[in-house]
Amino acid sequence: MDKRMRAWVLEGGFGTEHLRPVELPVPEPRRGQVLVRIRAASVNYRDLMVIDGHFDRSLSMPLVPLSDGAGEVVAVGEDAHRLRVGDRVATLFQQKWLGGRPTFRTTLESSLGHPKGGVLAEHVVLDEEGLVVLPPALTFEEGSTLPIAAVTAWQALHVDAPVRPGDTVLVLGTGGVAVFAIQLARASGARVIVTSSSDEKLARAREIGATDLINYRSTPDWDARALELTGGVGVDLVVDMAGGDLRRSVRALRPGGQVSLVGLLAGASAELDVVPMLLRRARIQAISVGSRDMFEDLLRAVAHHRIRPVIHRVYPFEAAREAIEAQRRGEHVGKLVILVG
Repeated sequence: MDKRMRAWVLEGGFGTEHLRPVELPVPEPRRGQVLVRIRAASVNYRDLMVIDGHFDRSLSMPLVPLSDGAGEVVAVGEDAHRLRVGDRVATLFQQKWLGGRPTFRTTLESSLGHPKGGVLAEHVVLDEEGLVVLPPALTFEEGSTLPIAAVTAWQALHVDAPVRPGDTVLVLGTGGVAVFAIQLARASGARVIVTSSSDEKLARAREIGATDLINYRSTPDWDARALELTGGVGVDLVVDMAGGDLRRSVRALRPGGQVSLVGLLAGASAELDVVPMLLRRARIQAISVGSRDMFEDLLRAVAHHRIRPVIHRVYPFEAAREAIEAQRRGEHVGKLVILVG
């Protein structure tokens, strides 16, 4: 008799109402693959977009959702030598982007949670190349928060615009990527300015490491306030989670500074004024997670600086739909995690 496992699948339509718990056969690893017992999975805004049908209305169903998971290797396929049974691992979001220059094949076509099946299941089979070994100090719940949010923050701060001690980083928001950006920037010796519409979230951001706070509802000209905080110099880097209107992010920059665009919470198009960009020699860099090499660099920094991922709440497996809806409401600071097994 086949061994069975619990999983959640999207089937019959889009929206969380079409997520349902099922039992599926436990898959078997083939050549170069390993079987991972998923212990925890975290939720990203991208997962919500996939489930709601904003990514691809023609995606193949049933689909196991979510891309970010952590667990342990429980079986190894033929010719798989990189990992061993018992290794504690986290998933690589873009399974084929191991390093170097990205391509459509290594990024868009190899992403977990769509088009590839996701991790909201008790067991998944993955190529052994698409996993990283977790530092011993991290729990499975903490490890599950890293693949998208932390790697995105790492690329934004340390690959395309390396942050140095004494730099000023402006982080827009307090979600998963934003919180990792705060932690990583502070670990690099940077000053961190954080914006939010909530004083409660800003207070939490200060506990995490923010040095200056701006409530953009009470201070709608937050770009002018960022300039004021830097004595008129401007910030070195803006980590922009919203997209939409990028004009304020550009106006907050010092000459030669960069806006790292990592989200589209404000929409899929952006507004820019060319003259302020020219006057500041501004760079706009889109960030799409990162490679396995970047992930492993991040893990070394996390271990060295003893960074602990910020988890807002952990949900039981049965409450997966509730966790995904909580992502939609956006009331959290840090990450939402589902305990799988």
